[in-house]
Amino acid sequence: MSNLQGRIPLHNGVEMPQIGLGVYKMSNSQETINAITAALANGYRAIDTASFYQNEVETGIAVKESGISREELFITTKVWNTDQGYDTTLKSFDGSLQKLGMDYVDLYLIHWPVKEKYKETWKAMERLYAEGLVKAIGVSNFHIPHLKDLLNDANEKPVINQIELHPRLTQEHIRSFCDENGITVESWSPLARGSLLSEPTINHIAKKHNKSAAQVILRWHLQHDLVIIPKSVSEKRIIENADLFDFSLSLEDMRLIDQLNMNERVGTNPDTFES
Repeated sequence: MSNLQGRIPLHNGVEMPQIGLGVYKMSNSQETINAITAALANGYRAIDTASFYQNEVETGIAVKESGISREELFITTKVWNTDQGYDTTLKSFDGSLQKLGMDYVDLYLIHWPVKEKYKETWKAMERLYAEGLVKAIGVSNFHIPHLKDLLNDANEKPVINQIELHPRLTQEHIRSFCDENGITVESWSPLARGSLLSEPTINHIAKKHNKSAAQVILRWHLQHDLVIIPKSVSEKRIIENADLFDFSLSLEDMRLIDQLNMNERVGTNPDTFES
């Protein structure tokens, strides 16, 4: 990818932007619309929402008001845990589509691997995919045992596994497994909710490149072939988070950042998550 409009291929042939705007915890309606509007105006073409975020309506409004053709955009949403199961997933998807005001979704994800439900949820998602209501289907927060279990019975392989991933949680085992199986990895909380912005190694590298700590971290993701969805409601930060194409990190820079891994989470561990 050499610019914000560049796309990467998923294993089913669909192409998605490598950088998108995440809208988790955007709860103020007008602020959410403004943030998405700013992102789209500044070249973003992917928005990542979820039924749980309760801002699908705002996402749809901002997309419609942008005047950008739907075909140019890549919209992701997710089925929440309490809606999992075959019939309830189909119903939840209908609700998401209505709130978004769209005819289809580009990527539909299982939000968390709810025990004894995610396989039935996946069957419903395979149906939505077969009917053309979604262009691609994937999962979020799936560890290797979850993925292996799903793949045992799936007719369609997930195109994406969206997981918490940043320099303090590099998730190398999951990334390797996904790479071996043609599953693209997408990083949520790529900046570790801002907790790494004062990290000395990252700031040393940032100073060398005349970039911000956030830009260095996000560039690290891109050079690891990860999809990223940094979240911000500030237009200045939204622009900064996408200004990643006029520099590159050296192998040594990448190695130093890789070494910051401590398997530390800022979010919930999927193995202990209770729906």
